[in-house]
Amino acid sequence: MQTSKDLHIQPLVNAPLQGIALMVAAFTVFAGLDATAKYLVQFYPTEQVVWARYTGHCVFALILFWPRHGFAMLRTKRLGTQIFRSLLLFFGTCSNFVALQYLQLAETSAIFFSVPLLVALFSVPLLGEKIGPRRWAAIFIGFVGVLIVVRPDIGLIHWAAGLALFTAIAIALYQITTRKLAGVDSVITTQFYTALVGTLLVTPVMPFVWQAPDLTGWLLMALIGALGGFGHWMLIIAHRMAPAPILAPFNYTQIVPMILLGFLVFGDLPDSWTLSGAAVVLGSGLYLLYRERRVKGST
Repeated sequence: MQTSKDLHIQPLVNAPLQGIALMVAAFTVFAGLDATAKYLVQFYPTEQVVWARYTGHCVFALILFWPRHGFAMLRTKRLGTQIFRSLLLFFGTCSNFVALQYLQLAETSAIFFSVPLLVALFSVPLLGEKIGPRRWAAIFIGFVGVLIVVRPDIGLIHWAAGLALFTAIAIALYQITTRKLAGVDSVITTQFYTALVGTLLVTPVMPFVWQAPDLTGWLLMALIGALGGFGHWMLIIAHRMAPAPILAPFNYTQIVPMILLGFLVFGDLPDSWTLSGAAVVLGSGLYLLYRERRVKGST
C-alpha cells in the first residue's frame, strides 16, 4: 500500500496559456460527453445515464490510480470542500438532464453559458481575485456570441428554466471550489471524489429504473464515463495554472465542437446565425489569449 506522500500535490503555478489550452480541451471533451448523453437519454432513463456517467468516471479513476495509490486517493486536507464540490457537480448534472426533458437545447444552453459571468462575479468575494475591464468586456462579448447562436425565445418561460439556472450556478461554484482545492489536494484525490460522491448517490436508485442496455448502449455508457473522467482531470489541472476568471470565458468555446457534433451525430446543420455567433465567441477567446500573452510577455 502506498502512502499519501506518494500523491504529489502540485502547487499553483502562473501558466495561464497552458491553463487556457487545457480548459479548451476539457470543454471539447465535455461537448462529446453531452452529445453522448443526448443520444442515450432517448433510449434509457435519465437516472441510468447519470449513473453511467459517474460510475464510468469512478472506474476510470480506479483503473488508472488505485494500483499505485490505493486508499491514499481518499486522503484530503479539506474533506468538506471536496464533498461540497462533488455535490455541486452531481446536482448540477441532474438538474440539467431534467431541464432538457422540457426545454429546447437552445434555451438551456443560453442559461448555461452564463457560467463565466457567474464565475467572474463569485470569484471576487470567494477567491479575492481581481477582474480588469478588458476581461469583463470579453466575457460579455462572448456571452453575446452565444446568444446569437442559441437565439432563445423570450416568450413564455417554462418552470424548468429555473433548473437550468440552478445548473449554471452550481457549475460556476464548482469551478470556483476547484480553484480553492488546487494546491491543497492532489489532482487524483480531487478527481476521485468527483466520481465517488456521484456514484454513491445515484447507485441506490438503479434497481428501480434499470433498463438492460444492448452492446451499443454499454459501449456508449462506458464512453460517457471515460469522457467525464478525462475532461474533469484536465479541468482540475487547468485551475492550478490560471485563476478562475481567466479560464471562465473559455467555457464559450464549447459551442464550436457542439456545432460540429450536432451535425455529425444528429444531422443538425448550422445556419448563418450559428456561424456568426461562433465567430464572435472565438474572437472573444482569441482576444483573451492575446491579452494573456501580452501580460505574460511584459513580466
